[in-house]
Amino acid sequence: MTNMKRLERTIVTCTLCPRLVEHRQAVAIKKRRMFLNCEYWGKPIPPFGDPKAQVFILGLAPAAHGGNRTGRVFTGDLSGTWVYRTLHKFGFASSPESIHRDDGLVLHGAFISAAVRCAPPLNKPSREEIINCRPFLIKELQLLDNIEIIVALGKIAFDAYLAACRDMGVTLPVPKPTFGHNVTYTLANGRKLVGSYHPSQQNTQTGRLTRNMFEDVFAGVSRLLNRPRARFSP
Repeated sequence: MTNMKRLERTIVTCTLCPRLVEHRQAVAIKKRRMFLNCEYWGKPIPPFGDPKAQVFILGLAPAAHGGNRTGRVFTGDLSGTWVYRTLHKFGFASSPESIHRDDGLVLHGAFISAAVRCAPPLNKPSREEIINCRPFLIKELQLLDNIEIIVALGKIAFDAYLAACRDMGVTLPVPKPTFGHNVTYTLANGRKLVGSYHPSQQNTQTGRLTRNMFEDVFAGVSRLLNRPRARFSP
């Protein structure tokens, strides 16, 4: 068993945050009407992707009826639709659809994780819950040797990555990087941090984040990597 697989097992069995444990389990029992015949995952969500990835994508937390149902980060909800269609367009995903953890989807050059591993009530984790999950993020970053770019989806993810850097002893720029859409910072560890608005319905349905804006982020990532646009066949 690899160190990453051991970490994934540790994440899945975590019960450190009582509020999150209660919420994710309650959602998995009650379910949403359209998913009554589905067996919900109902546990913390492990990361997903290529262990040789150059791009690390960090989200906020699994959705109650998305990742908490399907068992994979950004899977089974509209935010995930935006993420995987874009990753496929730029050659990072074998399919534009992510349906379930057992659907055969493969990522190439990309790895996806979250600042918080359990679905939080109202999609709002507490500060303590974010801090409790930070050791998982740090361990992932330490195990992924080839990461060059971190794409933080939303301010909470952006700040979570900076906090992880601080805890790992990475000297942060002064002034401290501030979150913005499609902004890029080069950190002392040589990795580049790219900010993006989160593809939540609150952002996509109001037009704060458009498809072109989101794709521009990954077009920029591809240019930074100097990689061909398509890796997988459409």
